[in-house]
Amino acid sequence: MTLKGGMDADMKGDDMQEEYLHSELTERIIKAFYAVYNALGYGFLEKVYENALFLELQAMGLAVVRQSPIIVTYEGEEVGQYFADLLVEDSVIVELKAAETICKEHEYQLINYLKATRIEVGLLLNFGTKPQVKRKVFTNSDLR
Repeated sequence: MTLKGGMDADMKGDDMQEEYLHSELTERIIKAFYAVYNALGYGFLEKVYENALFLELQAMGLAVVRQSPIIVTYEGEEVGQYFADLLVEDSVIVELKAAETICKEHEYQLINYLKATRIEVGLLLNFGTKPQVKRKVFTNSDLR
């Protein structure tokens, strides 16, 4: 299993962007995130942002599923179920927050979602007092 860290969206350069798995798709998702943030600003509940981002991504022609189930197993047995806020093109899990800032617990939540699925790329998008983006990649060869 391999875990690769995230980075803030403002830290990525155009040349670095092309090296990332699903970089074109994540770039489009981030563009939609900023469109929603610029229109709605800070202060709504996560569900409002989820609904708006869902509409924005659909308008871009992307396949999006809201509240996609994630089954967690242990020793081959189901031990829990979570729901990803958005699953885009069956390739990127998008976890939304409406918090003051992203904290480590939010990042670990997204990493655990990736661990429990075959999805390797996740975006953590925070509609806080200032917009924040974290990208996480998790590869687990045992799931292949």
